[in-house]
Amino acid sequence: MWDTSKDYRILVANKSRENYLNIIPTASFRGNWNKKLAIETGKLMNSDFQSLLYSYLEGDDLVNSPDVSSLAEKANKIIECLGGENWNKNFLKAAPKDEKEKTSQNIAKVKFFIDTILGLKDRLALGPINDPIISIDIKVGEIMSVSKHPKADSLMICNVNLGKRAITVVTNDLNVKTGNHVGVSLLPPQSFMDTVSEGMFLGMNGSILKEVDGEIGEMPKGIPMESLNETRNLVEAYLK
Repeated sequence: MWDTSKDYRILVANKSRENYLNIIPTASFRGNWNKKLAIETGKLMNSDFQSLLYSYLEGDDLVNSPDVSSLAEKANKIIECLGGENWNKNFLKAAPKDEKEKTSQNIAKVKFFIDTILGLKDRLALGPINDPIISIDIKVGEIMSVSKHPKADSLMICNVNLGKRAITVVTNDLNVKTGNHVGVSLLPPQSFMDTVSEGMFLGMNGSILKEVDGEIGEMPKGIPMESLNETRNLVEAYLK
C-alpha cells in the first residue's frame, strides 16, 4: 500500500497551492480578472488534497481518482479567472514600469502553481517512487540568449527554450553560452536581486551540464544521478 501522505508530488503541489493563496490576494495584478473567484477556487482545492493525501491509492486508481481530475478542473478555472490563456502576458503588459519586476516575480510563482497542478496526473502515472525529484518537471532546454546580471557580476541571466515555452534561469556558471543544451529543473521561482529565475540548471562540480541529450522540452537522457542532488535538496527545503 502506497503512503500518499508522504508522496512528494502531492506535497509539492499542495505547497504550491498554499503559496498561491498567500500571493494572489496582494499580487496587485492590473486588468480585468476575477480575483475573488481565483482565491475561492484555490481554497476549494484543499478538500481534493486532503482526500489524495490520505487515500493510500496507487497505480491507475490514484492517477484516475476524482480528486486528481477535480484539481485539474479547478486549475483551468483559475486560468479563466486570471483572464484566460494569455493572463501572464496581459498582467505584465499592464504593470507600471516601477512594478514590472515584482509583477514578474508574482506571475512566475502563480505559473509554477498552475503548472504543478496540471502536471500532477502525469507525475503520479510514474508510479510509487519515493524521490523528491519526481515532484517537479526536469526538461531539456536550449539556451537562446545570455546576458550578465545587471546587479551581480557573478551571475548570468539565460533565456531558455523549452519547446512550448521559454523561461528565465539565473546561473552562477559564467561559461554558459547560447546554443548549450541543458537540463533544467523547474523549481519554485526564486528572485536573485530583482531578477526571477524559473528553474535551475543541472550541474556538477561547480558547472552546469552543457551537452544534455534529449529532445527540447522532454526529459533529459543519461544524466548523472549526482547532477540531481541539488534539486532534491531544494525540493526538501521548499517543503519545510
